[in-house]
Order: sequence, then C-alpha cells, then structure tokens
Amino acid sequence: MPRAAPGSEPPYRRIAAELRRRIDLGELRPGDPVPSARRITREHGVAIATATKVLALLRAEGLVLTRPGAGTVVAPGRTGTPGTRRATDRPEPELTRDRVIRTAIVLADAGGLAAVSMRQVAAELGVATMSLYRHVRGRDELVLAMADATLADAPLPAVRPAGWRARLELLARAQWAIYRRHPWLPHVISISRPQPMPRGMTHTEWALRATADLGLDRHLRWHLALTLMAYVRGMGTNLEARARSEQDTGLTDDEWVERHGTEFQRMMADGRYPTMAGLFAEGDVDLDLDSVFAFGLRSLLDGYATLIEGITRGR
Repeated sequence: MPRAAPGSEPPYRRIAAELRRRIDLGELRPGDPVPSARRITREHGVAIATATKVLALLRAEGLVLTRPGAGTVVAPGRTGTPGTRRATDRPEPELTRDRVIRTAIVLADAGGLAAVSMRQVAAELGVATMSLYRHVRGRDELVLAMADATLADAPLPAVRPAGWRARLELLARAQWAIYRRHPWLPHVISISRPQPMPRGMTHTEWALRATADLGLDRHLRWHLALTLMAYVRGMGTNLEARARSEQDTGLTDDEWVERHGTEFQRMMADGRYPTMAGLFAEGDVDLDLDSVFAFGLRSLLDGYATLIEGITRGR
C-alpha cells in the first residue's frame, strides 16, 4: 500500500474531503447512501481501517449518520448549500472530558472498539495525545467512561410500571435499544466482573428492585436480575457483526439472503437438510435479531413467571 509523502494530507482526510464536496454540491442529498467502507477500499485502494476513519470523520462532522437497514446516509439538511459553514469551520470548543468521551463513542460506533485509541481520539480532536491524559488516565478508563455515557443517554423512567414483569421487560428493551445504537457496547459490559459504572449500576438496581415485593430470597433475586441482563447482552453481541457486515457489503440482512438465495436453494435440494428444507417450503418466516430477541425475552419472562408463581403458591 503506498504511503503518503511526509507533510501531505492523510488519505482518509483527502477521501472525506471529496465526499464532503459532493455533499455540499448536492450530488449526495439527505437520505442518500454514501459509499460503504468496503466500496471506499475498492475505489481508493486504501485499507478498511482507513475507510472506516473516513466515515467516522464525516459522522463526527454531522454530515452522515447510520440508519438501521439503510447503512450510512447523508444527514438531513446537509446538502445543496455550497459555502455554508460547517461545524468544523467554527473555532474548536474547549477540550473537556465529555468531548473526549463523545469523540471516542463516535469512533467506536463507526469502526468498533478497535478504532478507539488515545492517538486516534486525539487526531479526531486535533490535539496532542498527551493532552487527553488530563481527562482520562488511559484507554481502559476511556472505554469504561464511554460505556457509562451511552447508558446515561437512555435513562430509565422515574415512574416504574406496575408489576415485576413489566419492570424487567422495560429494562431489557431499554438495554436492547442502547446496544442497537452502540453495537460495540455489549463487548464492554461484563456480567461476571461488575464494573464501577454509576449508570450501569442503576440498571442492576432497577432489576433487583423489580422483585423486591415478592418475598424471594436474595440468591434468587440476584440470579433473576443477572440472567436477564446476561441474555440481553448475549443477544447484543451479534449486533456489531451485523453492523460491520452491512457497512462492508452495503447489503441488509434480507438483501444478503436474497443474493445468496440460489445457493441456499441448491443446498436444501440435495437432501442433507430435510427439516430445514421442509420448513422453507412452507413459506417465509419473519426472522431477524429483533424478532429472536423478542421471542427469547418473552420466553425467559414466562419461565420467571412459572418459577415465581410456584414459590409464592407453595407458601
């Protein structure tokens, strides 16, 4: 891979400038898809990491955003205004801990945790790497702060719904929504080794309080709370791979299956998978991560209900 000459503009900034120009001229309009990371690598001959940085920079500038099922698209109100000042044309605000964390979150949303380093965060902010250490002690602390900040962006309601099941379901769906917005987050959260995250502990507190009035012993209450959160986290670990695949290929899950439909049909026809072939022959099934999550959550809470009712009835 050719390297940039000393003093020249980094390739990712040059490519981002070209896409920015197309957005400013209206060639790419609000809602239009922008080239995926995989397409950028093909068209510009750069590594996938460089292509990911291109999209991360444009996201940080507010020019593009990621929409589930559509990939990376031009943000609303960002085209057809040549000469309009962008956020990056204004004087940079003061470097703060929150800016460091938010910039790192943008990088992680675009390229996963592998895209987050102290050096890369500093480059995105246009500051010296050492200046970040006045706000975070290192990458480990930064990643933990990122996780806690994302949880703070979706606070649980002050008024709790009635009943343990409604409370646990609300918590599970809130966490699933956060994981969908930040697919890297499940890979940070640990069930076996609790982390000192105030917002994360708020979620655990909510789960434990949901069963406070049932007369259950502490062992069962902890297991009910942690099993629920472990289920949501486990499902969430699939989201990053899906997001990266959509970004790299430009195809949604449905489009991917459709493109490989002939190959799947040929495999089903050879007799090795009779059960699957029989079910496919009956018709399509609405099957995606959201539907699997919803089914699993409902089944888990059904199991909780049976367990709790058995205990309370036996008293």
